[in-house]
Order: sequence, then structure tokens, then C-alpha cells
Amino acid sequence: MYNKILLPTDGSKNSERAIKHAITIAKHEESEIIVLNVVDSVYLTGLPEEELITKSEIILQEESRKVLENVENIIKNSEEIEDAENITITPKTVEGNAADIILKVSEEEDVDLVIIASSGKHMLDRFLLGSVTEKTVRHTKVPIMVIPNQN
Repeated sequence: MYNKILLPTDGSKNSERAIKHAITIAKHEESEIIVLNVVDSVYLTGLPEEELITKSEIILQEESRKVLENVENIIKNSEEIEDAENITITPKTVEGNAADIILKVSEEEDVDLVIIASSGKHMLDRFLLGSVTEKTVRHTKVPIMVIPNQN
């Protein structure tokens, strides 16, 4: 039923909880997990110098690499992954607006399920822009599982 699972992550503690749910489902369904990290460089467009923008983009890409590496380590070291040799992990980094990219990738990759944390690192964005999760839930065309914060 769920051949491809999209797991958007920003490296937050709450997104780590979503990883465990994705592993459990993927193990049962023998699914591929596409681990998506979105680099949102829109905030860099107002910076004054091209060199500063370039350096900032490099830093964002490095942070994204670390997030994906951390997720892969969590998955490989998870108790839930035992006896789950049929799970394929595909890391993916895309630049752009997080909600838009999640929706785009879910369609392009023809995913069957999106598993996403209710909020991540940027709680301020929820008040200023509306949360990424909320936008994704409102506009997705595939089933979505939202993992709530655990306070």
C-alpha cells in the first residue's frame, strides 16, 4: 500500500519522532523512505554582497548534509530497523520554500504517504508565515501522517 514514503525533516527533535514512525511503516510495507531536507535560501536574497550570499548558501548546504546524515544514522541505529533489509533510504536535498517543495516532491516521486512533524526548528515561522506542516496538510494530494510535538 505504501511503496514510497516521503519524510521531510529539518533535524529537529520532533522530526526524529517522525523518523521512527516512517521506519515502522516502511518495515511493515517494505517501502522506500525518501528523506527530504529543504534548504530555504529565500532569506539570503536581501543580503548586500554576492560573496556573502554564496558563503551563506554553502553553510546552508552543509547544514542540510548534516541533517540528512543524522537522519540516516538514526535510521541505521534504530531498534525498529532490525529485520528491515527491504527498506530503501533515499536522501534528497532541494532548495526552495519548504511546503512548496514537499508538495512538489510528493507528486514528482509519486509517494504514497507523507510523514511529517507538526512543527520543527522554526516555531516563529508558525506565527509569521503559517507552519510548513499546515500548508502541506491543506494542499497535499496524498495521505499524510502528522506527528505531534511531545513536550
